[in-house]
Amino acid sequence: MPDAPPRMVCFDAGGVLVRICRTWQERCQRANVEYRWNDEAERGKTARHEIYTAHESGRMDHDTYCARIASTTAGLYSPEQVRAIHLAWIIDEYPGVRSLVHTLQQLPTITTALLSNTNAVHWQTPHMMGRNGSAVRAIETPHASHLLGHTKPGTEIYRAFERETGFAADDILFFDDTAENIHTARALGWRAEHIDHTKDTAAQLARHLAAHGIDLPHPQPPKPYTPPA
Repeated sequence: MPDAPPRMVCFDAGGVLVRICRTWQERCQRANVEYRWNDEAERGKTARHEIYTAHESGRMDHDTYCARIASTTAGLYSPEQVRAIHLAWIIDEYPGVRSLVHTLQQLPTITTALLSNTNAVHWQTPHMMGRNGSAVRAIETPHASHLLGHTKPGTEIYRAFERETGFAADDILFFDDTAENIHTARALGWRAEHIDHTKDTAAQLARHLAAHGIDLPHPQPPKPYTPPA
């Protein structure tokens, strides 16, 4: 680990600052859409990944995305149902993370940032950029895949982030809940730590910050976190 503390603390959104649905079934339940699946729909998995990537990199508009995803489900879901399921993806903000971001911003040597795989619809949801405040909205330098034109874990998005922010790789401490994204960041010279989305993310963030030489002023203990059933 470098001797000097990082100058930028960069967060992923889903699984670090905001809780998201991890399965299609969970999204259906939250959207009040009947969950249906079969082997033919499962065979559309590769195509759905390509569609997600195109949408998250800003290369596909939302109407096309909904229609294309529906087409991979063997007629089990309509584009309108896909739209409802997509809106249900983001659940809420993890307890304590907003306070942690605000506390970090009391440090004159630290800039807070975001690097998230997301899309134009999710980017505008209340738990991401809500007008009434959110951990994401509080961040000074938010960057999203659909705006940068690339997605994690590809190296291009990390280099684009460096160009946009002007921070060098070893200036950045990055938190993400996906191991692949952490591996890429470390390979490019970033300081990066994996966050377990099933546990208290604010407490994990605070521990890693301390390990990297960032002592939070007057830290407030995060609220107890109970994983969803």
